[in-house]
Amino acid sequence: MRASDWLIPGIGIRRWSLLLVVGLSLICLGVISTIRYYSKGALFIILMILLASVGVATVIGSLRALINSILKDYKHKNLNTTLNSEGLSNLLHEKRILVKGPKIVAVGGGTGLSTMLRGLKQYTSNLTALVTVADDGGGSGVLREDLGMLPPGDIRNCILALADTEPIMQKLLQYRFQDGRLKGQSFGNLFLAAMDGISDSFEEAVKKMSDVLAVTGKVLPITLDDVRLCAEIENGETILGEYNIGHREPQSKARINRVFLNQTNVKPLSEAIDAIMEADIVVLGPGSLYTSIIPNLLVDGVCDALLKTKAIIVYVCNVMTQPCETEGYSLSDHIKAIEKHSRKGIIDFCVVNNATIPDDLRDRYKKDGAELVKVDADIVGKMGIEIITGDFKAINNNYVRHDSNKLAKKIIELVSELVLSKDKERILDYYYSRDRINKIG
Repeated sequence: MRASDWLIPGIGIRRWSLLLVVGLSLICLGVISTIRYYSKGALFIILMILLASVGVATVIGSLRALINSILKDYKHKNLNTTLNSEGLSNLLHEKRILVKGPKIVAVGGGTGLSTMLRGLKQYTSNLTALVTVADDGGGSGVLREDLGMLPPGDIRNCILALADTEPIMQKLLQYRFQDGRLKGQSFGNLFLAAMDGISDSFEEAVKKMSDVLAVTGKVLPITLDDVRLCAEIENGETILGEYNIGHREPQSKARINRVFLNQTNVKPLSEAIDAIMEADIVVLGPGSLYTSIIPNLLVDGVCDALLKTKAIIVYVCNVMTQPCETEGYSLSDHIKAIEKHSRKGIIDFCVVNNATIPDDLRDRYKKDGAELVKVDADIVGKMGIEIITGDFKAINNNYVRHDSNKLAKKIIELVSELVLSKDKERILDYYYSRDRINKIG
């Protein structure tokens, strides 16, 4: 090795450590010699002071280079890929490094979105839920009409899914009154309505409720405009209202041609657009295709942001078709509907269940006009979309839903391998995500 190589920053942690020892030795030699042999004259003392000064400069330089070498090792992935969970946890603790996880934006509404959020919050605190405000049924519809506020139901569900609260608080906020004029109304809706009453805007009310419940991440309405959802049916009929669209006459077999908002120039929440642009991955769904997912895409600027963002766009298709909305739809039909209301090529990946369900449950769903979504992979493949299949179903109280843990794990695996692992600046985020995947299983 040439002597000049010792001056190259980041040449090696061991070499800079050795140079640090040399510097300390020079300081000790200069100080001790000055004290012990001060009688040799002024020139000798000056030389020893200079020797000690060289030692000080060497110590300072080697310390700086040592720190640069350590940081450079992180940036260039010189971490052992077999680092175990305990080692990673110790490293994060010792370095006081705050790893929040990948930046995930989830777009939708209804119970599907909140189900997925419960799983994702175990992996990252960089979560943003963008929620539709087109709901006009049930308790949300009553509050919307009586108080003139935006519908709180879907937003309440997402807040509770991401909240760090005691079980009794969860039960309280989900409690629905059984009698009287409040019958059917959720206490959580009333809580958000009261918060809206003491806030300057609905957006502020949502943030305050999130703060009170110690929410992981953010929950944002996609817009603050008072919009209504409309549907044009293939038979020429037009339906007003999200609730009416999803509760058409069962005997009506006419498909939905398109949905649209009852007003133009609907402004998006600026923070929602910023979240999409800064995301690592944007997840559309799961949830009702025409009444939970697509309404968000109809807000001005949302589709443009989805096209411009560097994030991966993933669509999570429902496990079952939905009467009055997607009866008889295959996977490609779901995707075509999204592209029809947005842009072609907007989706990069599609996560879909390919596992079966018990025969008795399948027969019960069939009587209601619902069935497992058919995965027509050949057609979807020609659309340039990569399909990710697996057993993502869960059966709760004889209802087929997404398994929040399985779905969240697949999404984290996707963003970890396609985004985090390719970014040298975020190597700790990658190892943190892999560690969480191994721990949660």
